[in-house]
Amino acid sequence: MSCSSHWEPVIGLEIHVQLNTESKLFSTSPASVHPVPNTSANLVDLAIPGTLPVLNKEALNKAIMFGVAIGASISPTCRFERKSYFYPDLPKGYQITQLANPIVGKGSLDLHVDGDTVKTIGITRAHLEEDAGKSIHDRYEKVTAIDLNRAGTPLLEVVTEPDLNSSSEAAACFRQLHTLVTWLGICDGNLNEGSMRCDANVSVRRHGTQALGNRTEIKNVNSFRFVERAVQYEIDRQISLLEQNETVERETRLYDVERDETRRMRGKEFSDDYRYFPDPDLLPVEVSQDLVRSISQSMPELPSNRRKRYTTYLNLNPAVAALLTRDRATSDYFEAICKVTNNASLVANWVLGNVSSVLNRDAITIEKFSLSPESLGVILRHVDSGEVSDALAKQVFDQVLSQGGSVHDVLDQVKQARISDNSELRELAQTILASHPDQVKQLSEGKSKVLGFLIGQAMKTSHGKADPKKLSEIFIELTST
Repeated sequence: MSCSSHWEPVIGLEIHVQLNTESKLFSTSPASVHPVPNTSANLVDLAIPGTLPVLNKEALNKAIMFGVAIGASISPTCRFERKSYFYPDLPKGYQITQLANPIVGKGSLDLHVDGDTVKTIGITRAHLEEDAGKSIHDRYEKVTAIDLNRAGTPLLEVVTEPDLNSSSEAAACFRQLHTLVTWLGICDGNLNEGSMRCDANVSVRRHGTQALGNRTEIKNVNSFRFVERAVQYEIDRQISLLEQNETVERETRLYDVERDETRRMRGKEFSDDYRYFPDPDLLPVEVSQDLVRSISQSMPELPSNRRKRYTTYLNLNPAVAALLTRDRATSDYFEAICKVTNNASLVANWVLGNVSSVLNRDAITIEKFSLSPESLGVILRHVDSGEVSDALAKQVFDQVLSQGGSVHDVLDQVKQARISDNSELRELAQTILASHPDQVKQLSEGKSKVLGFLIGQAMKTSHGKADPKKLSEIFIELTST
């Protein structure tokens, strides 16, 4: 199926962010999920009569931090409601959530592609709520098992406006929210373990019309790639129905990864079906401006501000700046190297090139990378000064990673093996010049950019051992006479 040009998709996301607090939202049980089922749930989580919920202040503070980061209004008074529905993994028979007065009000998120702002996405709200337990369907034959370890885990549900108009925009929005919450340190962002889950509300309408079509909700997608594929399938499915004069039913659907399709789960509930009412066990929460100000002052530099600084003050390409700020650990690593050597472009090329290659090869994150930013900074400082060629720097880099040892010692060994004898370098330069008469002519005409090409050829011939600084001087001398 392919998307027709006569139709416009309209997409809004609801993203559940699991907050990385020590304890659950309303109990003292540990929020980290224990591998043994039903061992991280206490009497409050199990809804034993007579127990009372107590709000986790740490979760409230993390929600406020998110609100500040998206420029949202923070509610001076927020409250909790009960949302009633009956699933086996919901021990209370209701979920404690926020409806009328969420902690985070309207905000926005700038959507970036290749470092450029594509559009601004409205954030309707972000509210705190407790997670349900987990139904396990494949443990026992013909029986569904219930694990309540996750019940009561704090979630921040982020709801966007229906401002997204393609599956790629939906995936980009999910990715940028992932970057933001992990950058702030309020969520570990582990998609495989369900730390972030995305529900996508999808409808289509004819171009030029304002009225929205019937929407479907795709539940619990936990991959950037699967969000894009699920939304695209649903867009194509709805268009196909409408072009055959059939009706799109308002329903909740599940994305089947194996078949790459969405399937009906159930009819879509309306708000009234949940019978919301204020939770009588929880008082309204007063949020002072002093608390908001204190949290705001404790926050790290936001990725959007850092991207702007990289392009404005470090003169980096917007796409490069976007890659460097996709996660905070990589950005911090880059920043630490720049404190040792000032050539931001050189550092960026190495972090996104040589370092990323090793991380991909070894399937590790930059936090597990064995070469410290200070050590790599020393290597790149020698490259920037012209003492060591890029090829020799790569040798140092590889040797230190594979064999260990001091960067300074390995650099000394490499520099001792470097060709720096003037007569030997002059002979090498003359060989290169004789092989490239067109470039010699260009250099003699003042086209200095070709000098880099000639030096590159000489470095290639010498396997990176020639002194590039001396080579440059010799090339200029030989072509100016």
